Amino acid sequence: MTLIATDDRNSDQVAYWNGPAGERWRARQQDQDTLLSPVAELLLRRAAPSPGEVVIDVGCGCGFTTLELARRVAPGGRVLGVDISGPMLARARERAPADLGVEFIEADATAYPFEPAAADLLFSRFGVMFFAQPRKSFANTRQGLRRGARLTFACWREPQRNPWLMLPLEEACRHVPRPPAASPEEPGPFAFADEHRVRDILESAGFESVSLEAIELSLDVGVGRGLDTAVETAIAIGPVSRALEDQPVELRSAAAASIRAALARYQSGNAVSLPGAIWLVTATNP
Repeated sequence: MTLIATDDRNSDQVAYWNGPAGERWRARQQDQDTLLSPVAELLLRRAAPSPGEVVIDVGCGCGFTTLELARRVAPGGRVLGVDISGPMLARARERAPADLGVEFIEADATAYPFEPAAADLLFSRFGVMFFAQPRKSFANTRQGLRRGARLTFACWREPQRNPWLMLPLEEACRHVPRPPAASPEEPGPFAFADEHRVRDILESAGFESVSLEAIELSLDVGVGRGLDTAVETAIAIGPVSRALEDQPVELRSAAAASIRAALARYQSGNAVSLPGAIWLVTATNP
């Protein structure tokens, strides 16, 4: 399947999430859902979807939040999950019960022609930080919202507040070159770390009553299965996966050993829990 709609500025992200990265996330769907479940619970509680509502889930990935939203807006509600990753959407469709009011669309939310003024809620768990033109993207998604509709999403705060991602990267970079530093406004996991930038983007796109709540988390990168899984998780996703891509086997092995030693300090039983930090963002469509 090809993208229904896309913006040329997002072509790098389309290629990335339809390549090995998308396949890795599809293969690790269950572990990723477990790892990020504290965030999903916070978001769903704050968004408060109710029966009969229409919801847009941006960057829905393998569909965990989309399916949870659909269960909460039943009966009578429906959810549209939008993502650029074909591999991840394939997994989402595999998981969706036939009788649930959910649809998955492979499209770029920057360009997709949403049904005008139809949705009560725009929702995203870490799906909005990868837009090349976020003001344009949010302005486009806002066209799909009715007056008074809600926006709720999570985004990562500064890298130094997220050791669960950055500690493994620091260890990997003892052995392989450090990836080029990203511009603060370049698409990526930390593109929305700056509170003032997020406010400016949303207000420029036409949203009102923008609020950002700082949330501190503890994330079990071992997902209840211990140190081996924690190391696998660290290597398979996030900045470490990019740093180790195309590196020789001996360097990848050395990096894994360093990551293992560092994560071992955080192990307690079968959990390997490290700090994380997000913004929980809310706004309304006037």
